[in-house]
Amino acid sequence: MLRTTLRGFCFCLLITAMSAASAAQSFVLDLPDQSQRAEIAQRIGITNITINYHRPLVKNRKIWDGLVPYGKVWRAGANENTTITFSDPVMIEGKPLDKGSYGLHMIPNAEEWTIILSKNSTSWGSFTYDQAEDALRVNVKPKAADMHDALTYDFDQLQSDSAVVELEWEKVAVPFKVSVDLHDVVQASLKKQLRNLSQYTWMSWDDAANYLLAEKIALNEALKYANESIENEDRYDNEMTKSKVMTALNRKDDAATAEKKALELANPLQTHLFARQLQGEKRSEEAFVIYRENAKKHPDQWFVHTGLARMYCSQGNFDDAAKEMKVALAKAPDNQKSYLDGLVRQLQAKQDINQ
Repeated sequence: MLRTTLRGFCFCLLITAMSAASAAQSFVLDLPDQSQRAEIAQRIGITNITINYHRPLVKNRKIWDGLVPYGKVWRAGANENTTITFSDPVMIEGKPLDKGSYGLHMIPNAEEWTIILSKNSTSWGSFTYDQAEDALRVNVKPKAADMHDALTYDFDQLQSDSAVVELEWEKVAVPFKVSVDLHDVVQASLKKQLRNLSQYTWMSWDDAANYLLAEKIALNEALKYANESIENEDRYDNEMTKSKVMTALNRKDDAATAEKKALELANPLQTHLFARQLQGEKRSEEAFVIYRENAKKHPDQWFVHTGLARMYCSQGNFDDAAKEMKVALAKAPDNQKSYLDGLVRQLQAKQDINQ
């Protein structure tokens, strides 16, 4: 009987406390919160960051060192814990933090704020905050901001590997930087992804190799990925990727061998586009050899005649260049005709179309 009475008394106290906080809120019903729930997310590289919080309003109140006292731990929002979740390890203001969900608390002061990431992310506000549960603390400087009636979180100063999280409320903004070790995170992710079904497609390995090649990192790993792609399905695309990786590794003979194999597997359009790429790299003589061979093998393809036109143009032979471009114009699909017609006009005016 006594135990039942105590339970009832405690429940009444809890209800009374809740009612004092907000007469419109309920433990059992879905009713509007006085401070609306919000969520904001940002992706940095392949790392997802999500902040869940409630947005109190200023309502003509003194906020700083008033409603929110200086020098005391504050929930950085309203109602239950403000939480921040990272899908990968990150750095907060240069300090490492493991992936996971954290309770976000702050200690405001006039000149400096303390940002707290707590391992406990499921409490109600900061009332049961325990410093022993801190995962990380950093100190940052607040700054003046435009008026924000509703507490707001935002991501600013976006870079490929970082962003600044900013709390804004009343006329104060509190920024802290989140950064990721982009290359380490992506490389670890690639290894995981290439153990699932994606390992059975040539494109997955080729995409992985091209990422490492573009970033100029882990080139031996990129070569491994290119070879795995070729083992899945030998194609122009992955042989050309292999050639580029070999070039980056300064293995010129191997690069030339892979390039030759790629061109043997290329379709007419891939061959033509490769020659255009060579032109862009100022390897015009090599490009012209490919244009001629492609035109001999595939004279029915309209684009091979644009290649011959470019070759003749570079030699100053504008009449033959215009003739070939007119052949291309006659055979080309409708969506290309306007562009090719303009090239014909340029060649007739003896203008260089290769510039």
